[in-house]
Amino acid sequence: MIDPAIKQQLAGYRQSIDNIDAALVHMLAERFRCTKAVGVLKANHELPPADPAREEYQIERLRRLAQDAHLDPDFAEKFLNFIIKEVIRHHEAIAAEHGGAIEKTV
Repeated sequence: MIDPAIKQQLAGYRQSIDNIDAALVHMLAERFRCTKAVGVLKANHELPPADPAREEYQIERLRRLAQDAHLDPDFAEKFLNFIIKEVIRHHEAIAAEHGGAIEKTV
């Protein structure tokens, strides 16, 4: 049987984890809302879906942030690479949906 104090402590940690997970989902949703706008802008101006220089900069930046936060920089890079691949996929889809260019909106 688990000690009630340990059980309570575990429940507290799990509640914090649940709250953090919810915040991460909302933050990712906001990030993808912004990257969708970038995809529309790129399609409007016939820019390529990927920007390797920006991606490289972001990976280096995130690795530094991870290091400062005592998070494994390799993990942070893998996470960002996953997000970047998904963003590029979205940008390609946006461009393809609109024949490479999207009608300009104001």
